[in-house]
Amino acid sequence: MKVYVNYDDARWRKYKIDFRRIAAAAGPRRPGAEVSITLVDDAAIHRLNKEYRDMDRATNVLSFELGDEILLGDIYISLDTVAREAAAAGISVAEHTAHMVVHGMLHLQGYDHIRDDEAAVMESREVEILKNLGIKNPYADEAPAGARGMRGWVRALGLALAGAASSFGFAPFHLWPVTMLAIGAAYWILTSAPRAGVARTFMRAAPFGAAYGVAMFWWALSSIYVVPELARQFAIWTVPGLLGLGLAGALVFSIPFVATTRARGAARIFVFAGVWSAVLWAREWMFTGFPWNPIANIMLPVPAVANAMALFGALGLTFVLVGIIAGAVEILRDKKCAMCWISWFAFILMLFGGGMYGRRNIYMSDVMPDSSVPLVRVVQPATSQDQKMSYSRADAVARAERNVRNLLALGAGGDGARPDLIVYPETTYPFVITDDDMPFSKILDTNVILGATSYRDGRLYNSMIVADRAGRVVHAYDKAHLVPFGEYGPLGIMPSPANLASGAGRVVLDIDAGAGRFVFAPAICYEIIFSDSLIPDGVTPNAIINITNDTWFGRTPGTYQHLDMVRRYAIESGVPVIRANYSGISAFVAPDGRVPSMLPVGRTGVLDGRVNGAHMTAYRALGRDAWILIILIIASVGAAVAARHRD
Repeated sequence: MKVYVNYDDARWRKYKIDFRRIAAAAGPRRPGAEVSITLVDDAAIHRLNKEYRDMDRATNVLSFELGDEILLGDIYISLDTVAREAAAAGISVAEHTAHMVVHGMLHLQGYDHIRDDEAAVMESREVEILKNLGIKNPYADEAPAGARGMRGWVRALGLALAGAASSFGFAPFHLWPVTMLAIGAAYWILTSAPRAGVARTFMRAAPFGAAYGVAMFWWALSSIYVVPELARQFAIWTVPGLLGLGLAGALVFSIPFVATTRARGAARIFVFAGVWSAVLWAREWMFTGFPWNPIANIMLPVPAVANAMALFGALGLTFVLVGIIAGAVEILRDKKCAMCWISWFAFILMLFGGGMYGRRNIYMSDVMPDSSVPLVRVVQPATSQDQKMSYSRADAVARAERNVRNLLALGAGGDGARPDLIVYPETTYPFVITDDDMPFSKILDTNVILGATSYRDGRLYNSMIVADRAGRVVHAYDKAHLVPFGEYGPLGIMPSPANLASGAGRVVLDIDAGAGRFVFAPAICYEIIFSDSLIPDGVTPNAIINITNDTWFGRTPGTYQHLDMVRRYAIESGVPVIRANYSGISAFVAPDGRVPSMLPVGRTGVLDGRVNGAHMTAYRALGRDAWILIILIIASVGAAVAARHRD
């Protein structure tokens, strides 16, 4: 094969590269075939890219295929870009140039890398040719074994630190820039590493996911130590629990990074953001579900941005934020990547659109309640879990009677007018409900909602009991989404302090309170963290009433993050939330996520307030599953367009 080499930039001559040998190794076995290789600088290849490829930047190699069996075409290689890339990879200019020649020759023979399957074929052919030339695989880590091991440990440590740091954007810290920078750092590290397969990429990303999982959810294990008697029984599960959190984190939060294995440049931005959102969606229902702390929640200190969740939910805001993070990294990596700029700007526009809708949601929520709206009193007993435990039948009865007197005194207290409705937290009432008689509300002479264990049909339920002022139980809502390991034992073999039956699910209840019927959606404990879990389609209640007991988690981040999950649900649904928490934080939450009033952790007291401003949001109108479909379509189209404009 004839190879014509043109030195347009004389600097190339000092490298003494045998272009003819390299081109022949990668070319067709046809006598008479010809190829032209022109060696240029960045300015020259930039002009060619702009004129013939509609790309306003320099690249390492540019091929012009003629489609002729004899005259294969022309290859242009820029010394400036090749030298920079070689230095970054720690290889010689000659080695990297050989790769560019082989790459260009394969393009002239019809190979391409626009689609992932095409890229895999082309790369494997490049590796084979370069191996025959005595050149190492450019897509593998080429450092010596000792250096490679050290680099791997450094990378793993950096990723673990990034994973742990990512938790600081959430309550109670609310350092959202730290989370964005930490995720960006992990993305930079993992996408800058040599290309690898799915399994190896997963192993690389695992330190980030494991540290992220432990830093985010360690507080769940603190419940083991709240009651000494339970601690003696369950403390043995602490280390396995931490290992389980790390393993789960590695499995779940490594997925977005693994998904970028075959994507490149701007296409990688859409893949990363889309898969991260898909992982959040899957966490809603897989293995009973636990969609705790979507990335969207870090924006709760920024109301206009947080209220974008009224448009496209936490799924959409997470998609946008992660896309902005990945786009910024790609731009920092290559400031001349026009498609990276375009993709990043597309996510900025989505954020702007969400923010504009968010401002509308704030306006719709800013409705002052009038006197016709029921006055609601939230009671926070703030009794420790140890104080609630009983050690004998006589002791249990005595404690229960003291608790009832205390609850009645708290409910009858307060400085204002008599409330139309008193809301007590989850597991407040110390006796099991077996019939429709509730003297508690009759004594208080008002409507009462309280958490209690109820017994029906031979099964125990964690229930929200609604009683009218006559002392009759008018509704009993049973918790539908039970807590694994706390309210039931998964698979029937795992440990759990209780074994409760689950209820039917989302419903709206009403009660005669104030000037008319007060309609609300009930939620017990963490049921409120699941999108679309509470309000039936086509209904807009006056409020959501969430009763919970976070005593198990004390002042750990979990208590504060649980409130933020309530704020997220209020924004997504456009419905205010009345929250009664046994030990705090009890609160009134507006439909835009504001907290007009609250009782902090550990304080015994009552909170009186009225709610208003309930309205339909775009997110609730379409629903969680419709929005993830829209997000994945945007991600797929964006990735496809970006891939088509890839070098």
